Amino acid sequence: MTRDHGRALLVEGKATPRGRFPHARRAGDFLYISGTSSRRPDNTFAGAEADELGVTDLDIRAQTRAVIENLGDILKAAGCSLAGLVQITAYLVNMNDYKGYNEVYAEFFDEEGPTRTTVAVHQLPHPHLLIEMQAVAYHPLERS
Repeated sequence: MTRDHGRALLVEGKATPRGRFPHARRAGDFLYISGTSSRRPDNTFAGAEADELGVTDLDIRAQTRAVIENLGDILKAAGCSLAGLVQITAYLVNMNDYKGYNEVYAEFFDEEGPTRTTVAVHQLPHPHLLIEMQAVAYHPLERS
């Protein structure tokens, strides 16, 4: 179920944004997807585990897969799909994770997929996050 606030979409069943912004916003024939992570609705993270001493095991491959799947779910709620993506910007905390991220990315997209930019950032909104993506999809409005 999606809550449509005019052109802004909040997708039920997905992690609630950690601020006052939507999961996606429509502008004409384009959908702009807010920064999306591997965070689940219960505020845990795919690809992130911590033992009883707080030692973490963070997995870029699992996080990348979960981020792309979350993007797909948001797009689906808006009536679109990953095939509609025209641009992705990925934010990695550590460029040493580039190889694992790129391998998983290639499971979903090839040279016919969206354009892409990958940048390194100092940190993301939670210390267990290794990656976040924002995206733009082309999804024409139905016109009568």
